[in-house]
Amino acid sequence: QLVESGGGLVHAGGSLRLSCSSSEGTFDDYAIGWFRQVPGKNREGVSCISTSGPEYIDSVKGRFIIVSDDDWKTVYLHMNSVKPRSSAVYYCATVVEDDYSYCLWADDMDAWGEGTQVTVSL
Repeated sequence: QLVESGGGLVHAGGSLRLSCSSSEGTFDDYAIGWFRQVPGKNREGVSCISTSGPEYIDSVKGRFIIVSDDDWKTVYLHMNSVKPRSSAVYYCATVVEDDYSYCLWADDMDAWGEGTQVTVSL
């Protein structure tokens, strides 16, 4: 099971760090993605990391950073210079390496956490 943490309330322009860990151990051999969803909209890929490196959607490039710890047990999403439109429930998700087309596509992911709420205030 995937567990997210680190969500909360932050002022616009501030920073937040989300964490994703697995109850099954490490993320070896997996691609890990961060997705977000607001009510009434589809789940949107934000960033992902795999053996090919990190990927970001254009709207977060230069502000968000996805990294793993050295043991690949936790994957972090560093959210910097956050904007009110960053408010959403953020989910981490995984898929086995080489078993997907694009790690920012929600439909390609196999396992999901329950999400953590991020709210950015003005």
